[in-house]
Amino acid sequence: MKPIQGITKRSLVKDAVLIIAGIFSAGLGLKGFLLSSHFIDGGVTGISMLLSSTLQIPLAVLIPIINLPFIVMGYRQIGLAFAIKSTCAIAGLALCLALVEFPHVTPDLLLTSVFGGFFIGAGIGLAMRGGAVLDGTEVAALLISRRNSAIRVGDIILGMNIFIFSAAAYFLGIDIALYSMLTYFTASKTVDFIIHGIEEYTAVLIVSDHHEEIREMISEKLNKGVTVLNSEKGFGKRGLQAQETKVLYSVVTRLEVSRLRDAIAEIDPLAFVVQHGIDDARGGIVKERALH
Repeated sequence: MKPIQGITKRSLVKDAVLIIAGIFSAGLGLKGFLLSSHFIDGGVTGISMLLSSTLQIPLAVLIPIINLPFIVMGYRQIGLAFAIKSTCAIAGLALCLALVEFPHVTPDLLLTSVFGGFFIGAGIGLAMRGGAVLDGTEVAALLISRRNSAIRVGDIILGMNIFIFSAAAYFLGIDIALYSMLTYFTASKTVDFIIHGIEEYTAVLIVSDHHEEIREMISEKLNKGVTVLNSEKGFGKRGLQAQETKVLYSVVTRLEVSRLRDAIAEIDPLAFVVQHGIDDARGGIVKERALH
């Protein structure tokens, strides 16, 4: 299969399917759950919903208008392919909201809040896996953090949403604002799950005098990849030690972390183990190798 400007036809079809599925999922979350109860989400979608509720302007009109500046910024900083996909995704969501009739699923406010957030989050996550966005918040936060390295993306999104939900409490009422915060929390967790999945990766660093035995255990018994790093022992209770040692580095899924730590403890209960989450891992031996 010949690539089209570095992207295969199969990849384009896959991205299109993910984006379309994301559009309908987000449309169901909005029209099937939230709009009838006047709940809002966070981010640019939340701003659009708040303005729609207070100014009586159709949401299908506001979403593309408010997202437009973020698409332009994304085009300048990320690339043309991203801008085209995101433009199509947001336009598709607007058309979906304007033309597709979704049933009002439930009058229960708690169920509306939770499942509305779930379907919106699933829609945003699916679109992101297809290389597009349905909400420009992440684009804005990323660009601001690039210009000021002292500000993290999460802090920017948090600040924006504090402002949005404070405005919702003022214009729509405290109860609606609280339900809307629950909607946003559910949506954000769903986005994380869709993007990272149950196999979110964890990097593990292991410092032990029994490094060779642990390396064999990880490679042969757990069937995981491991990298051996040359190192030196630093300062301890006995001062500086110029003794060379080996540090093991391995990447496992979060479901395998407990199994790995238990296996290390059986070999060396005093081993120094550091772990931290990572967003993604490609290549190497990340998933368990098939045994022949």
